[in-house]
Amino acid sequence: MDKWVNSFAGNLDSEGICKIINLLFGFDLKTKTVSSASSSVSSLSVINSYLEAHEFNVTGADIRKMINEMFGINLDAIASLEKARISLFSKNQWMVRHEQDLFVVHTGDNDVDAWVYPTEYFKEHTGKIELPEELQQDLIQLGYTFNDKVGGYYYSNPTGKAVPDAFKGQTMGAIIKVIQKSYLSL
Repeated sequence: MDKWVNSFAGNLDSEGICKIINLLFGFDLKTKTVSSASSSVSSLSVINSYLEAHEFNVTGADIRKMINEMFGINLDAIASLEKARISLFSKNQWMVRHEQDLFVVHTGDNDVDAWVYPTEYFKEHTGKIELPEELQQDLIQLGYTFNDKVGGYYYSNPTGKAVPDAFKGQTMGAIIKVIQKSYLSL
């Protein structure tokens, strides 16, 4: 992403940013709701305002930070999951999903809640229908509880607000730790 942003040399506009994000991450920022604005504000106008405020002199890191702040989409975290074997469903679409992923993190509306469950690939290749015991315990320590309805562990933020990025990181960290410890060869 950084190379593409740098290639625009100060001539990047909101349409260009949306095209880059769509190409690299597979989602359309134009259809996303701005986290801190009313629904009447278009995402393109918010991106343009950001670019104008920075005199169109932004880096890839600046854009990723803005997208996280404005849309609640952490592109750095999504990119880090690319080879982690974790599928992520968020913002009503798959952000990361591969055939050989082992676990799914599924977030609800506005990232207020999340659930973690094994993929069909994991079930087929391990013979287990539940999350590994170690992962269950780690998720319980984070505040997740087992939910029969989703066949996995569920968490809802008691504040009614989106869970912080740090909590998301702890969840992913717990899953990655278990994958690296026991499931790299699957």
